[in-house]
Amino acid sequence: MEVRPGYKQTEVGVIPEEWDTAYLGDKATKIGSGITPTGGEKVYRQAGRSFVRSQNVGWGMLHLEDMAFIDEATHETFLATEIKAEDVFLNITGASIGRSAVADARVERGNVNQHVCIIRTNQHSLHPRFLNYFLLSKAGQRQVDSFQAGGNRQGLNFGQIQSFQLPLPPLPEQRAIAAALSDVDALLAKLDQLIAKKRDLKQAAMQQLLTGQTRLPGFSGEWEVRQLGELFTFSGGYTASRDQLSTEGHCYLHYGDIHKSSKTFIDVRAEFQDIPKLDVRLKRISSGSLLHDGDVVFVDASEDDEGTSKHLVVVNKDQMPFIAGLHTIVAKAKTDELAHEYRRYCFQTLAIRQQFLFYSVGTKVSGINKTNIPKLMLPVPTFPEQTAIATVLSDMDAEIAALEARRAKTRDLKQGMMQELLTGRIRLV
Repeated sequence: MEVRPGYKQTEVGVIPEEWDTAYLGDKATKIGSGITPTGGEKVYRQAGRSFVRSQNVGWGMLHLEDMAFIDEATHETFLATEIKAEDVFLNITGASIGRSAVADARVERGNVNQHVCIIRTNQHSLHPRFLNYFLLSKAGQRQVDSFQAGGNRQGLNFGQIQSFQLPLPPLPEQRAIAAALSDVDALLAKLDQLIAKKRDLKQAAMQQLLTGQTRLPGFSGEWEVRQLGELFTFSGGYTASRDQLSTEGHCYLHYGDIHKSSKTFIDVRAEFQDIPKLDVRLKRISSGSLLHDGDVVFVDASEDDEGTSKHLVVVNKDQMPFIAGLHTIVAKAKTDELAHEYRRYCFQTLAIRQQFLFYSVGTKVSGINKTNIPKLMLPVPTFPEQTAIATVLSDMDAEIAALEARRAKTRDLKQGMMQELLTGRIRLV
């Protein structure tokens, strides 16, 4: 491949002629990880010195919602792994290998466990934030992957990390690249905060509107309270394993996909390409397991309380064959009392979730069955009020979706910027 003027071919690809290359080990003053204190989680505290674990290291940012802490005495025994500001964290074991982030004041003078490597750069030649962005880039992740035998993501050792090869612009250009990408990260953080705020507002609105604590203008009067068994008939799904699913056959709703969904409805027409398929003759599927427009599909098993009431409302205007799967309970309407759009929201109140938990059975895996789910009680407003409530909540969903789309585009922009800036195709200095 011809290299354009002003650029050169190197071990890390084509870079500007005035850039150097280097091994990470030659530009770092420290590469090492910590250890978990004897006693494991028993020694963690509610406050004290920050103790960074692999789950706290995200793709370029720190996640400190579940931060662990250790006391001063434990910290004193691990001074060799004490965190300094601008240390680069790199996850070196488990499914999160390759995630990296930069230490800030929130974790400074804390410690890390054995799954997190601290890389402390010589800041006279390698800017830590430039390094962090390189590790997250396609070129950096390729080097992480190259040390994972058979793609098993088994782990990185310090010798491998030292052998990482880096493009090395002059330090002022490293700073400029890091600053430009940091600005995009700041925008992403603001979008994340705004999305979280909008979601909280929607949750609060649902609790008020779906229980009648707050009434929309023009509506008054008492609501009926109905058992789900009066509103729906319940049936089970057709059993098939994830291994049996492919891109051929009829659409199939696996309970795992209900758990993973961030929505409460599934639109067969719009999402057809992404819905797994099962190659099976429809004659083998019972009518109760075939999903029609407005059906509600609940999971009957969950590993946590939050997932016990997970469900999706089916949007299937074209009446395409759609099969409910393993560990699902299909609710088909007996009456027209519940608007289809209202069904997307009415099962999300705290009161409904508490009823699901009350009737759920199991220890490690809990769930509800077709005997108990008809017993749940649901407040039912008039049809016009249902439609009005659903419209308000749907508008809030649309606003959140627009913000999420903007965040996704910004992330794509960042990836493009990383590719151009970290290879010198676009110069800032």
